[in-house]
Amino acid sequence: MATTTKSVKKTETKPASKTTKNPKKKIRIVPPTIAVIPDKTKRLVSGIKPTGQLTLGNYIGALRQFVKLQDELSDHEHFIFIADLHAITTPQDRLELRKNIRSVAALYIACGLDPDKVNLFIQSEVAEHAALGYIMESTAYVGEMERMTQYKDKKGKQTDGIRTSLLTYPALMAADILLYDANVVPIGDDQKQHLELTRNLATRFNNLYGETFVVPEGFFPETGARIKSLTDPTKKMDKSGDNEKSYILLLDDLGLIRRKIKSAVTDSNGIIKYEVRNKPGISNLLQIYSSLTDVSVKDLEKKYAESDYATFKDDLAEIVVDAIRPIQQKYFEIINDTKLDEILNQGAERAKVIASRKMFKVYKKLGLGRIR
Repeated sequence: MATTTKSVKKTETKPASKTTKNPKKKIRIVPPTIAVIPDKTKRLVSGIKPTGQLTLGNYIGALRQFVKLQDELSDHEHFIFIADLHAITTPQDRLELRKNIRSVAALYIACGLDPDKVNLFIQSEVAEHAALGYIMESTAYVGEMERMTQYKDKKGKQTDGIRTSLLTYPALMAADILLYDANVVPIGDDQKQHLELTRNLATRFNNLYGETFVVPEGFFPETGARIKSLTDPTKKMDKSGDNEKSYILLLDDLGLIRRKIKSAVTDSNGIIKYEVRNKPGISNLLQIYSSLTDVSVKDLEKKYAESDYATFKDDLAEIVVDAIRPIQQKYFEIINDTKLDEILNQGAERAKVIASRKMFKVYKKLGLGRIR
């Protein structure tokens, strides 16, 4: 009987892996991937809380400034965000909060921010804000938090108990800025203390752990930094005020805006002159006029030297309406458009790249996590 021979394949014996001989070998963890967008050498960072509709004061003091700066500081990369984490220092209705977040984002675009020049995103969608916020809490001292003027003011107004975040939110505010190595931070007069704390925390961390954060500089608008209440011009224009005549909302009916301007508090003197101490009401209206037209207060004083308050208010009412009308038109075009979501997604993706890179460095400096 014939026999058949089966061919036997030769198999090579591979040498045992060397890793078994060195169980203590370190694993190298690579930092987060860098986006294809090239970095600019300087950055600008700012944000607004979505705790209600935005006012004319927000527009003049912040939004309008952002629009100018995106062109004037074209060598900077701009990070503008909706500060929703800051909103929860006080109780919020979740549906109303989400509505306000989207509304603020739409108003940013409607006021002239260009998504091709600015990274627009929602703060809570970039988790590194909260992570660095806690690290800033661990860098700050309780005394520094308690000395913050806005904490004292808000503490005096609250009756239902004070949340810890109301005390510590300046640490999160510092994190918002330092996370992106911001060189420039547009601020109003009431935020100087927050910027100073941010600078102190950056310097303290750098001294303790080595060079990590850029120490930011403030940018102070020449006019319109702090628009006052129309009914009490010694106070800031605030949408949380009890008197609806005290503020102008960017989404107010145009006829209502006219009436609010015409009923604004002035004085019995009748002279249109900028004197904050003696004539706070007309000084506030001059500030609004100057900010919206880029005409100096001195030139406005000359223009209306022979006019009365009624004439001045009539003119100002039309100037305010003319400024707000196109904003409202653009707002209602974009508020329910999916394009708004695309803009926010794109901004968040870019922010995450920069933020994750910074947190990788911070964790390494502090010794957090595994060996890297």
